[in-house]
Amino acid sequence: MHPYSGTVLVAGATGRTGQRVVRRLQHYGVDYRLFVRSGEKALEKFGPEVTDRLTLGTTEHEQEIVAACRHADAVICALGSNVMDPEALPPSAIDRDAVIRLATLAKKEGVKTFILISSLAVTRPEHPLNKYGRVLDMKLAGENEVRRLFTDEGFAFTVIRPGGLLDGPPLQHRLVLDTGDRITGSIDRSDVAEIAVLSLVAPEAVNRTFELIRAEEAPQESLLGCFRQLS
Repeated sequence: MHPYSGTVLVAGATGRTGQRVVRRLQHYGVDYRLFVRSGEKALEKFGPEVTDRLTLGTTEHEQEIVAACRHADAVICALGSNVMDPEALPPSAIDRDAVIRLATLAKKEGVKTFILISSLAVTRPEHPLNKYGRVLDMKLAGENEVRRLFTDEGFAFTVIRPGGLLDGPPLQHRLVLDTGDRITGSIDRSDVAEIAVLSLVAPEAVNRTFELIRAEEAPQESLLGCFRQLS
């Protein structure tokens, strides 16, 4: 992979998927910044090397988003609500409102590429997950606004819809990419992160929405070829 030459802002960087996105950016030597609520947690997860890469704030505050996006060329958004935590903000606040606010202000600040990690089954309102704060409906609303904002000339989006998230190592399975929200299955967070980072440079990922699951175990040297399933 030829490294992405711009600066990537990771939103949701200390979450379980976001952490893996950061590690893949580090692996490829891509310049990155982190938009985090807790600097202490970020330092705990990534060490002192990220000290100068942090913008503290939340997606509830517009000026903090603007500060985070000011020098970014791309955003990888790994925000996601925790529907199992009764004390957490609801899906409407995170998966819809926060994503829309981040995408809107990122575009105003000149961010050219927005990569959103969403979820499988967002077009299936009868799915059991939708019993929890209509989380899939909220994710779809966030997706729709990202697509609307970043289809303008000079901008680009990628929406990744992973299956059930697992915590295995990267590059250990063949991946299946599909469109139309027809497939079901699981995927390792590390592979979701890999695909998100590769989407920065894969032409097949530009202005595409696709689902992502893992297939049989088959150690991979690179997942870049997976995007050919979309062409």
